[in-house]
Amino acid sequence: MMDINVTLDARQLNCPMPLLKTKKALAKMEPGQRLKVLATDSDSPADFEIFTHQTGHILLKNARNDQGEYEFIIEKKPA
Repeated sequence: MMDINVTLDARQLNCPMPLLKTKKALAKMEPGQRLKVLATDSDSPADFEIFTHQTGHILLKNARNDQGEYEFIIEKKPA
């Protein structure tokens, strides 16, 4: 089980809001901390893959849970 420092509820938000809220949350975090994001927007899996690839943050989890929600765990990149 991974330690999670911050959890962001982006459920019921449509693109691009889950990603924008994620960027804002990560900006307040320290390098190496982990952010868990819950989302329902069907574009989120691809958006988070691209976002982490472009920014250097590490996408540790990209999955759908039993409730049909998307779960992402992102580790903030080193400084």
